[in-house]
Amino acid sequence: MASPEPRKRRGPIAAWLLALDAWLDSSLYEIGFKARQFWEAATIFSRRFRLTGWRRGIIELLSEGFTLGAGGIVVMLALAVPAFQDTAGDWRAQGDFAVTFLDRYGNEIGQRGIIQRDSVPVDEMPDHVIKAVLATEDRRFFDHYGIDVLGLSRAIFENVRANSVVQGGSSITQQLAKNLFLTNERTLERKIKEAFLSLWLEANLSKKEILQLYLDRAYMGGGTFGIEAAADFYFGKSVKDLNLAEAAMLAGLFKAPTKYAPHINLPAARARANVVLSNLVDSGFMTEGQVLQARLHPADVVDRGEQKSPDYYLDWAFDEVKKIAKPGQHSLVAHTTFDANIQKAAEESVEFHLRQFGKEYNVTEGAVVVIETNGAVRAIVGGRDYGASQFNRATKALRQTGSSFKPYVYATAMEHGFTPDSVVSGGPISWGSWSPHNYSGGSAGNVTLIVAMAKSINTVPVRLAKDYLGIPPIKAMAEAMGVESPLEAHKTMVLGTSGMTVMDQATGYSVFAQNGFVGSRHGITQLVTRTGEVVYDFAKDAPPPHRVLSEQALKSMNTMLAAVPVMGTARRAQLPNIVVAGKTGTTQSYRDAWFVGFTGNYTAAVWLGNDDFTPTKNMTGGSLPAMVWQRLMVYAHQNIDLKPIPGIDKPFVDEEIAAKAEEAQKKSDEQAAADAAAERPPVLSSRTTQTLRDMTKLFQSAPALAAPQPPEALSAL
Repeated sequence: MASPEPRKRRGPIAAWLLALDAWLDSSLYEIGFKARQFWEAATIFSRRFRLTGWRRGIIELLSEGFTLGAGGIVVMLALAVPAFQDTAGDWRAQGDFAVTFLDRYGNEIGQRGIIQRDSVPVDEMPDHVIKAVLATEDRRFFDHYGIDVLGLSRAIFENVRANSVVQGGSSITQQLAKNLFLTNERTLERKIKEAFLSLWLEANLSKKEILQLYLDRAYMGGGTFGIEAAADFYFGKSVKDLNLAEAAMLAGLFKAPTKYAPHINLPAARARANVVLSNLVDSGFMTEGQVLQARLHPADVVDRGEQKSPDYYLDWAFDEVKKIAKPGQHSLVAHTTFDANIQKAAEESVEFHLRQFGKEYNVTEGAVVVIETNGAVRAIVGGRDYGASQFNRATKALRQTGSSFKPYVYATAMEHGFTPDSVVSGGPISWGSWSPHNYSGGSAGNVTLIVAMAKSINTVPVRLAKDYLGIPPIKAMAEAMGVESPLEAHKTMVLGTSGMTVMDQATGYSVFAQNGFVGSRHGITQLVTRTGEVVYDFAKDAPPPHRVLSEQALKSMNTMLAAVPVMGTARRAQLPNIVVAGKTGTTQSYRDAWFVGFTGNYTAAVWLGNDDFTPTKNMTGGSLPAMVWQRLMVYAHQNIDLKPIPGIDKPFVDEEIAAKAEEAQKKSDEQAAADAAAERPPVLSSRTTQTLRDMTKLFQSAPALAAPQPPEALSAL
């Protein structure tokens, strides 16, 4: 028998691997054993601290509190990210422009911009100026870290006790954060951002720097920003020369600069200054004896007249200056297109109607832009109170336009061969999963485009976009007409779901009033240096206007838009004996209401709504916005030469225009009746219908009944 084959000897690598495997096994076992030992020891040790009864309840509550707190910290950090993104830019920069603005007649209307040398350091300001500001705005400014919890609690207590807002809880740091990075919108998101930005400012700036920025950037009424500019405007002196009475009056402006502006309401300003003096005593910064002289001799101000500063207009015009000024030009005088009388009429109309009908319609804010036919922006109303909110709702706020967007759709259709008499179905339509409905909820049948425009039928422009035009040409038309707001190229855009500014609406509609041309809108006519050198002239330096609507399309559009106030949704916008054209707009849930209209002389866009996007009480564009527009335009057209709307021969309302509107309405009604009869479904079977017809023939062929006998003949029988 053969001997067995000898076994192979393991090499050094195999032996090393076996050793490694053994080491791993033993190590894992040791680690597991030690871990179990540690856990058992920790468990035995922790049992010594096991609590029962009420002590256990407290520990459980604390444990849950820490858990929720950790989750809250994660959520707050997520909310903080958007706030800190606002600090990425050069937020310290104020711009190196210092511009004085003149109206269309050469009168000074305000200033914007500040050069750093005009800022007075806090150390050079009188002690009573700093104390007056701190006593009124933030007594514990040097003791808190951005958010004054004690001051906030005190303010809440006082407000609850008074059942009204009598004290504010925002610190100076919070107010600076709002001025530098945020708007005045009243939302939870803004308050969260404000809190984070306050902490960020405290971490990156010293208290002196925060106070310096606050005093330099705060709006002080009269078109002035910063306490130095306010001291010069109201008292004709530097802040370094203010006495206690004057310092108290300026310190009182931070809360409500428009309400307490001394050049507008000196008694209210003095009463507010007296409150500041009391704050100085209550806070312990001064004694009653030290403030007595200021109480007995309140401050007098330089007579600036009662003309309100057009601050919303100035903010927009300042942005326009930055766009057109050449590098190196710092100190300028800007000749603007501003008209103080039209501005006053626009502000008065908005305030009048909001005071009269604001509660009824649950609406609190409005915005207006007025453009003359030559493209000059004459007035801008960016809100009701610039002192309460510097956010310009006319040039910055994007609000849905509703049916006031439809003219851009119809203008595109006119350029594609349609006419006001073109007939399009206004019946139900579906575009994918979207099935828009008319405002009345019913079907319109076949209608002419002029009637569809006047009656604001929703399904017609949707059908035009879906079956004939497409979305890209409509978007391109709106942008070509001067709309600068970003438009969403979505099918719902045709019914005004994209946000637009009031300035965009006025610019777009002004194309209809300016014979189909765009590019003439402007607010600055000249920029001049302090030495008198003209560095910009709109007439010479601006690009020439260019046509975006053909003459035929323009005439068709103006004929259609002129029918809206006559037989459509804008009857309240009619002017006495003056042809008016325009379009109303109402958005979903009645959040926004518009009327944008024009004559041969002016175009004006009116928006009404609420800052927090809450719905109004069924307010449509044909109600309050049309009324605001009408009251404003009645004033604007006094004592001027009336111009006709392009495509309409006369500026005056005459029988011919009314007759055309009535004829179009009659044709529409007849067509709708015919369509309804043709589309009416049968409700009787053919057999029943034939039986009724046979019965009708029998009745028609039956002999006539004998005449009834008089009562006397019947009694004789």
